[in-house]
Amino acid sequence: MQQWIRLYFQLPLFIRLLATVLIMMTLFGFIIHAIEPNSFPTVFDGIWWAFVTGATVGYGDYVPLSLWGKAVAILLIMTGGGLVTFYMATLSAATVKHEEDLTQGKVDFRGKDHFLFVGWNERTRQLIDMMSVHDLQDQMVLIDRTMNRFYQRLSSVHFVRGDATEEETLQKANASQARVAVITADPDKREEQSDQNVIHQIVALKGHQPELFIIAEVLTDRQRINAERAGANTVIRSNDFMSSLFYHELYRNDPVQPFELLLELLTSRQFHEEKVPEDFIGKPVLKALEYFLKKNCQVIGIRKDKEISFDLHADTELEEGDALLLFSPLRK
Repeated sequence: MQQWIRLYFQLPLFIRLLATVLIMMTLFGFIIHAIEPNSFPTVFDGIWWAFVTGATVGYGDYVPLSLWGKAVAILLIMTGGGLVTFYMATLSAATVKHEEDLTQGKVDFRGKDHFLFVGWNERTRQLIDMMSVHDLQDQMVLIDRTMNRFYQRLSSVHFVRGDATEEETLQKANASQARVAVITADPDKREEQSDQNVIHQIVALKGHQPELFIIAEVLTDRQRINAERAGANTVIRSNDFMSSLFYHELYRNDPVQPFELLLELLTSRQFHEEKVPEDFIGKPVLKALEYFLKKNCQVIGIRKDKEISFDLHADTELEEGDALLLFSPLRK
């Protein structure tokens, strides 16, 4: 008996209350059916009356008529009514607390095959907005230790508050089941300090999930090699990218605006690499240009023996093992 009592109190409060309500109402249903079988023809009728009475609804479709039946009803009202009320209050409080814990990043993520974002900043926000605009249904988990709350109401984003270098945080984010991790640099830190923090996060993620594909942002080119050694599959050097944009803006040919063109291009198209179809081997690249153009894709380059060339000539012959670099419509 003690073992059952111990097991009962080890259950979550919500489960204990629900079980108690069900047991109590079923017990009173059996008792009232046994006392007044004419007024309560079946056990279910007695259980129905117990729930209705205990919840203070009182439909009046079943009413005890005998003295003992009324005594049972009084006992039910004194015990069951408070129990059901307490159950409903507990359920409401648990719902509110769960919502509060979600916004504070205290709830573990139970899904899998999700995108893992480390660090909340303007780049992360815009990336999530782009995925939402294009109605991508992928689940996203955001890890950040600077925010106390995540105020954005996004059903596809699960917030986990904590440090991505700590095992407990990675477990809460279910990083072992993630598909891709994106680590962004912290703009509030010095460049070298920010890059070192990114490298530490790469090491922690790779140690937690060696097969995880990691996209990492570094601010200095000299830390790129360290990020790759740490295990990053793709390293984005944001400062180099911005410097190139500044250069093109300085020497642009009016009215062309390189930044606006590139932004529009990258928000509507995506890079794609595809092996040369067998039907085009030995034929000029012009045939492939026409073929992919009909599929709403633009050929922008060719990869030959790991060497990439964007200088395409119409008579360049395609060979086995070549791959074409394309701009294709953004994945839906």
